[in-house]
Amino acid sequence: MNRQLTIPRTAISEFCRVHGIRELAIFGSAVRNDFNPDSDVDVLIELAPDARIGLVMLQRMRDELVSIFGRPVDLVTRHGLNRHIRDQVLREAEVIHAE
Repeated sequence: MNRQLTIPRTAISEFCRVHGIRELAIFGSAVRNDFNPDSDVDVLIELAPDARIGLVMLQRMRDELVSIFGRPVDLVTRHGLNRHIRDQVLREAEVIHAE
């Protein structure tokens, strides 16, 4: 994980508890050497089996993560990963919260 990115673990744990998230990971530049002060944080979530969210809730969750990380966030569910990049994302993702 990149040292330029601060992970507020308590806030992340609470966020995951409130939203029924089983696992939250970061990927992309946040886990590579090309992360910089202008980089966004790519976040991958896996929801609990009984959790249901729509696009509006996903946007609200992204906005909450922007506040938590203090920088732009791209949020994607494991189910919503593009099949062309899925393997790469799953290979490089670093889990920062898991139940």
